[in-house]
Amino acid sequence: MTIRSTSEAETEAAGAKLAKTLPDGAVVALYGDLGAGKTAFVRGMARGLGIDARVSSPTFTIVNEYLGARELYHFDMYRLASSEELFGIGWEDYLSRGGVCAVEWSENVPDAFEGDEVTVRIEKTGDSERLITIGEGRPC
Repeated sequence: MTIRSTSEAETEAAGAKLAKTLPDGAVVALYGDLGAGKTAFVRGMARGLGIDARVSSPTFTIVNEYLGARELYHFDMYRLASSEELFGIGWEDYLSRGGVCAVEWSENVPDAFEGDEVTVRIEKTGDSERLITIGEGRPC
């Protein structure tokens, strides 16, 4: 599925729409350049999961946990050098907890995924325009 977004609000709406379809335990692997809108997409996911919280990038904390009607674990792999570091902070424990995991900079930890994740690629096509491609398995 491909979505054209012309604003941050539309990117968030796309995230909310996807989140409403996700089962508990789903993993969403996000790909895109710096400033593409990955965190805006995750903000929308939180809203779609019934979470009323301020969602921000976990660049320095690596993971933010959001609790509400459902659980969302928001990872940012930008600062990690390998999947080994992700496993070291308890990746498998998060997976077993049953919440939805959203992972920014997934390309930095490719062997952390089993191939059943939902992939979201966000490409800048203009100052405020984005092309959002949603698929399954490896990056689209």
